[in-house]
Amino acid sequence: MTPQPATIIAAFERSRMIPVFYNDDEATCLQVLQTCYDAGIRVFEFTNRGEHARRNFAAMRDKKLVDMPDLYLGIGTIKNAADAEVYTGMGADFIVSPIMEEGTAAYCRSANILWIPGCMSPSEIAVAEKLEAPLVKLFPGNVLGPGFVKAVKPLFPQIRFMPTGGVEPTQESMQSWFDAGVVCVGMGSNLLSKQLIESQDWAALQTKIKQTFALLANVK
Repeated sequence: MTPQPATIIAAFERSRMIPVFYNDDEATCLQVLQTCYDAGIRVFEFTNRGEHARRNFAAMRDKKLVDMPDLYLGIGTIKNAADAEVYTGMGADFIVSPIMEEGTAAYCRSANILWIPGCMSPSEIAVAEKLEAPLVKLFPGNVLGPGFVKAVKPLFPQIRFMPTGGVEPTQESMQSWFDAGVVCVGMGSNLLSKQLIESQDWAALQTKIKQTFALLANVK
């Protein structure tokens, strides 16, 4: 059964750091997921960005069901309701979009699955609020910056914010975002180093994630 949206929101707020990842190779996807889990990650966003996305997501879902029952595995880069429905049927725990798309919102409401739209302006955030999205992805975060959050957050007191893109695994970078009022940050290659993954240095990748969690613990 798909977890309730409120349950997923609470997991995002506890984790405060969400890995965002895609790779064409199934074995690499499974190893990255395992490494993240072993490092303490309990919310993971896989992205629908390549020809093997569905195959690899299915393999990751099967691994999660057997070995990681307390992990929430969602799917990102969903731009229409049809893809949202496919991945919900495949067991996605939440849906993340890079854009504001009303059809996806309507489907996710009907399926009672958490939908996180990508927004880049106050107008888009206002639409997200109207469509009952409790959490908004600010994308691309490196273009918007923490100052954007400070400016818009008072206008949308009921909305939670998560920047993705450009967030670095440093205390300074993460502190600036949390000071601005976000509840969690999404990180892709800045956290899941392409070099470490290509060299299959899983121990070093696990260490990097644990170190980032340690820095995050000092961010208030």
